Amino acid sequence: MQIDISRPILDKNERLAAENRTIFDEAGIFVLDLMASPGAGKTSTILATIAALRDRYSIAVIEGDIASSVDAEKIAAHGIPAVQINTGGACHLESDMIRRALASLDLDSLDLLIIENVGNLVCPTEFYLGEHAKVMILSVPEGHDKPYKYPGIFQIAEAVILNKYDTIEVFDFDENEFRQVVSSLNPKAPVFPISATKGDSVELWAEWLAGRIEANRART
Repeated sequence: MQIDISRPILDKNERLAAENRTIFDEAGIFVLDLMASPGAGKTSTILATIAALRDRYSIAVIEGDIASSVDAEKIAAHGIPAVQINTGGACHLESDMIRRALASLDLDSLDLLIIENVGNLVCPTEFYLGEHAKVMILSVPEGHDKPYKYPGIFQIAEAVILNKYDTIEVFDFDENEFRQVVSSLNPKAPVFPISATKGDSVELWAEWLAGRIEANRART
């Protein structure tokens, strides 16, 4: 006899995620779940996004990591509220973790909440957190073949950021093939090539995000 324990866990997560979504909508906050592998540049992309949008929107960040508070400290150093979640080994964030982190934020003062998920291309795809959009980051050094190997994360992402684009001449990265595979998996997802640490080409990504924030405001 086999007992599948995954279904009750996912059901509980879905229920709490729906409650989180109600909290976000009542506060008028747009919430983004940012996913990527370790080293892809999630925190540097968040900092570049903050630099592009902080004059227009009030922003906070929830940082997910297995251990340490290094990334939350980097965000807080820029004057942005940041809450660190350490999963202690779990490869993804879950809805109840987000719920507990919300208690440390002044939700009524926020327009945008960015959740930096734990670095992983598999686990975060299974867990809805109540966010309005999932976005994934792939960095050029990881290779253009990642959509073949991890199709699920590309299929659920509403946008794909191609980070470290300034290194594309150094690595054997076939951008045309990458775009074709992403488009076959998810035809509606735009691809934004950026270099987060240099702030290059962040504008189009930031405007896409601003559009989603405004659309959410109009809806709520």
